[in-house]
Amino acid sequence: MFTVIFGRPGCPYCVRAVKIAEKLAEDRDDFEFRYIDMHAEGISKADLEKTVGKPVLTVPQIFVDEQHIGGCDDFEAYSRANLGLYAS
Repeated sequence: MFTVIFGRPGCPYCVRAVKIAEKLAEDRDDFEFRYIDMHAEGISKADLEKTVGKPVLTVPQIFVDEQHIGGCDDFEAYSRANLGLYAS
């Protein structure tokens, strides 16, 4: 399972999404992720809209196995429901 997080420097939700991904990578053998700094890579929200297929108003934007999940809260909910995040 491969996750891509598109984010920007200084964005607290982007930092949180990366922390969630790091936790999943630590807990699961089948989870890998890549963080893409949109500013450094010259990627705009408009560029992401072409991939997502709808307006992108916030960052981060997160994809799991090329499926658009949404923002940080969406990723956290998806991870809890499907990937065992914070399961005891």
